Amino acid sequence: MKVDRGRFLEEGYLVVRNVVPPDQLEAVRASYEGLVDKQRALWAAQRKPDDPPGGAWETSPQPRLGLSRPPLVHQLDAQAVPAVEAWLGENAHGVSSQLLNTPDAAATDMMLMCNPVRDHGPAAWHRDLHPIDTAPLQGYIDDIAENGPRYVQWNIPLYDDKVLWVIPGSHLRRNTAEENRCLLADPRAPLPGGVQTQLRAGDGVVYILPILHWGSNYTPVMRRTIHGGFSDFVLYPDLEYTRYLSPAGQAAFARWEARSQEKQRHTETALRAAIAKDGPAYVAALDQLHPGRGEKGRLLSTVFLSKLVHAIRLKKHPEVQDIPADLRNRLGGSHPLTLNWGPEFANRFTTAEADAFWTRFAKLDALLKTEKEQFIPGYQSGPMIYHFDEMPANYQVADFIAGWEAAT
Repeated sequence: MKVDRGRFLEEGYLVVRNVVPPDQLEAVRASYEGLVDKQRALWAAQRKPDDPPGGAWETSPQPRLGLSRPPLVHQLDAQAVPAVEAWLGENAHGVSSQLLNTPDAAATDMMLMCNPVRDHGPAAWHRDLHPIDTAPLQGYIDDIAENGPRYVQWNIPLYDDKVLWVIPGSHLRRNTAEENRCLLADPRAPLPGGVQTQLRAGDGVVYILPILHWGSNYTPVMRRTIHGGFSDFVLYPDLEYTRYLSPAGQAAFARWEARSQEKQRHTETALRAAIAKDGPAYVAALDQLHPGRGEKGRLLSTVFLSKLVHAIRLKKHPEVQDIPADLRNRLGGSHPLTLNWGPEFANRFTTAEADAFWTRFAKLDALLKTEKEQFIPGYQSGPMIYHFDEMPANYQVADFIAGWEAAT
């Protein structure tokens, strides 16, 4: 399938028909429903004393399955094959590779969004962005405008679905004054310029984060919507289930896992180059991580590495006090798209190396902070001392490297 990448880059989203072909729809539905049963049993077992018998299934406004995450990933078997291989078709994997301008985009988190058991109404408009542990919005905008996205996200409903709304073009700009006014007044009401993505069963909408979007109404109406994305950056905690897949499916996940290991090595190389104050080696490692990225892309990757350094410091020095509590809380997991490879990645380095990282990245971290706590609506972060929107002014990777000597 050929798609209009130019329009996608301009508007930030694209509707694709028959992502799940009609002749496969029933099999994919049945496969996912079996996984819903497994997840519901897990939620019932995990419920807290004051929870209803079904646990999260009964309390969540949007019960969500994580196929590629524990504990459900450990229960995938032959019954899950149609659910997993729905990600591998030409209209999902192939289209994503075109839109990312990469030969072989990898499936990241494979999820399923379900309807709640009672009416929860609308969610809040938001961008899927936590600037506190990733980067300011402008860093994403600059990188997307210069190089295209690093990740594309999908909603693929197995039943007709009109929940998702988007603001076309908002992935390339900050909130307008009118949007901020509306979001502060009522973040759960329609925004000017919003477009409802009305999808038939099997169709999909693919979009560029950090586009402004909205889950407009979570009701008990039957909803089973495949959700997740594609990128060159993935982290798989368990691939045991792939032995049930077709030979092509097994080969795909093997390629993507090998690429993940390679990306982790390049991340380590970049950090070690910073310790050695080897600027050319640092830039070369960035270019290995993100081939073809320009200066804006290298700077965004450097901001991501500054957050990874915090995560490594926290693993080596749990008692450290200069990491804000909200940042500390978000550093415990993994987020490979922003080069956070999880807590075990810190084991590659000594405590002394972790301290050396901080001397290289401390100045950049300071430039990413504000003088006092601030808040901008439409994000998945509350008030914080890191910039929501602004990247450091007149700052490039060359300035970051020059700062190593100044810090010494």
